[in-house]
Amino acid sequence: MPSRRLVLLRLDDMIDAAERVREVLGNLPLDDLEADWQRQWLLQRGIEIISEASRYLPDDIKARHPEIPWIKVAGIGNALRPGYESISAPCLGSLCARISRSLSRRAAPSAQRSGPMLKSALW
Repeated sequence: MPSRRLVLLRLDDMIDAAERVREVLGNLPLDDLEADWQRQWLLQRGIEIISEASRYLPDDIKARHPEIPWIKVAGIGNALRPGYESISAPCLGSLCARISRSLSRRAAPSAQRSGPMLKSALW
């Protein structure tokens, strides 16, 4: 079982990746995302980080949050690496939005969602 410190570091990585993608993409329409390779790369990298970090979370944390498709989150990295040229921007955008919403819902209902608060809600 991974140490608590390692789990918290991975949660930080997941939160940071989701927040950075959300900050850069905001409410960008999918048509605009399809036309912007730089944002597509950012989105793909964010998803890869979330995917890889999720593999280090213990099963008890995952079990407390069954609304997050953990197997799919962990597996998307395996699909992105070899299939990078064939993954569509709308598919990436939809996936990232779902992951981001799931992570955000873990925080308290206040408008201020910070990393430590999110981590404590997940942990």
